[in-house]
Amino acid sequence: FQEDTDHNYYTSRTYGPYDSTSRDLWVNIDQMEKDKVKIHGILSNTHRQAARVNLSFDFPFYGHFLREITVATGGFIYTGEVVHRMLTATQYIAPLMANFDPSVSRNSTVRYFDNGTALVVQWDHVHLQDNYNLGSFTFQATLLNDGRIIFGYKEIPVAVTQISSTNHPVKVGLSDAFVVVHRIQQIPNVRRRTIYEYHRVELQMSKITNLSAVEMIPLPTCLQFTSCGPCVTAQIGFNCSWCSKLQRCSSGFDRHRQDWVDSGCPEESKDKICEKNIDTTETLPYSTTTLLPTTTKFRVLTTTRGSTTSHLPTSLPTEDDTKIALHLKDNG
Repeated sequence: FQEDTDHNYYTSRTYGPYDSTSRDLWVNIDQMEKDKVKIHGILSNTHRQAARVNLSFDFPFYGHFLREITVATGGFIYTGEVVHRMLTATQYIAPLMANFDPSVSRNSTVRYFDNGTALVVQWDHVHLQDNYNLGSFTFQATLLNDGRIIFGYKEIPVAVTQISSTNHPVKVGLSDAFVVVHRIQQIPNVRRRTIYEYHRVELQMSKITNLSAVEMIPLPTCLQFTSCGPCVTAQIGFNCSWCSKLQRCSSGFDRHRQDWVDSGCPEESKDKICEKNIDTTETLPYSTTTLLPTTTKFRVLTTTRGSTTSHLPTSLPTEDDTKIALHLKDNG
């Protein structure tokens, strides 16, 4: 068991194959009520495809509530709203993102199960498209309504560090971003969207083995505070400010970034003073811990062009063409 709190937004706990918690965290889909387990017919028989799945509950991701996610054949869930050709670049929940192709084997399926408080997505017996003979992989991601995310691994036939990323990125972890829309003056009615990744959790690939598991527990964010007093006095490791125009608490770095800037919140937040008539005696919902703020580096990608720019040359996203099966109705 290894704990890592160096993520600002999540604490991750990694459990090895001999830890009983790994077995406890694995959800055995075969024992669930059959009518609640769905085999996704399209995803189970295609390569580089993704499909929308609705949740029956609000799932908090980086402090934002999601009701819809996008499951991809490549071993990850996309959490963004804007669909684009670089799905693997950011805004993902990736138990094992790689070049999986469920169409190459009849035994491969992508299944999911929602019981009202958790969604489990399982990639069953999937093979790598460019290396079929390595064997089949079986793993899952569980999203819980309290914001916890669990990765479970049943069948990992090869060291994850050896999987080739030539044709598809290989990642294990989480990422989120905000989208900024720019109007392009030279071309009327054309908007360019730039996606800024503001945070990423990168898990150690060497720890991903048969029967291992990772649990990611969300840490408090500014977004949870609903009034000025608790917001500006919060000591949760983020510099939280209150914007009275939006009635929102934020560090300025979350999915509502565009609203925050457009509404003049960065200027307003400099004084950190609440209006007198607001009761500031509310108790905080979390115990407060003071963390050292970390410097934020952004990875940036713009969606109007094929090229991508990145401030961190270590992780230029590979061009990806995961399609979204939005037009296809999946009838099993």
